[in-house]
Amino acid sequence: MSTVVREIDLIQIRRIDTGAEVAACFPLMHQLRPHLADADELVARWRRQADVGYRLVGLWDDGQLVALAGYRMQENLVYGDFLYVDDLVTDANIRSAGYGRMLMDWLKDESRALKARLLVLDTPLTNVLGHRFYYRNGLLAQTLRFKFQLD
Repeated sequence: MSTVVREIDLIQIRRIDTGAEVAACFPLMHQLRPHLADADELVARWRRQADVGYRLVGLWDDGQLVALAGYRMQENLVYGDFLYVDDLVTDANIRSAGYGRMLMDWLKDESRALKARLLVLDTPLTNVLGHRFYYRNGLLAQTLRFKFQLD
């Protein structure tokens, strides 16, 4: 009697730590940040931000990068110590497959491991589908950010 082995997709979440790895993330990050010109600009910005605590993690399904998150620990008088999510994106071609939830769960665990009091992110008021995702994942809208464009 032979045994049939079913291959199950391998889900992996890991830090992205080198310029080459960051450059390979450009097509996916570009979906979220279309103002980035190319992989070189992404890597240059990543290097500067990494110097002040920015970290990038990716979620791979069976070797394919399907989601990214950029985050950093911060402290302010409003929140104390908190994990701020700068970037969160799942490939537009495969959304609603649970990858965003997996990455959000990882970010919550990372927040706890770093002893953060909160996980915080900003999203445009126009990102209605994103709002629904955040609510489903336990994030609540509690602030409204104002900004003034400088020349």
